[in-house]
Amino acid sequence: MYYFISEINYSLLKNLDKNISLIWRNKNKETPIKTLIELRNFCNNNNRKLYINNNIKLANKIKADGLYISSNNKDLMLKSNILKTKFKILGSAHNLREIKIKERQNVDEIFLSPLFKDKTNKQLDIYKYLNLRKTTKMKDISLGGINEKNIKKLKLIRPFGFAGISYFE
Repeated sequence: MYYFISEINYSLLKNLDKNISLIWRNKNKETPIKTLIELRNFCNNNNRKLYINNNIKLANKIKADGLYISSNNKDLMLKSNILKTKFKILGSAHNLREIKIKERQNVDEIFLSPLFKDKTNKQLDIYKYLNLRKTTKMKDISLGGINEKNIKKLKLIRPFGFAGISYFE
């Protein structure tokens, strides 16, 4: 499970299930490195993984566990020699074209979204999700519109995992 965060609320983060990894995705402003190192230390002390959004240099600098490449990032081609051995690359896609781009970016796990209706994107629905999943060997992560009402529907598609923002808040 993955939780996208754009601000740090340690009291909330301490109460999350230990299997939930964090993805730092603050699009609105630059975050001081000191703050991200503190978050990295928190994750280390709480046995959590930390991924950084779209910035490989920053992810390496703070010794994050990996990188998250958003669906709109089409240019990032990673060289394997600049990555540490346990560095995981996550990416998101909404369609077949974006899945193929993520494969070229050497993504380990693909976030397919939005599975359910959300505020900004047209939903994939379960049928389209399953068809997209068949097109790749990457592990699939369900994302988008997941809430208490529809979480049980994930059992129908049996994804490798799921991610959320509001679900964990």
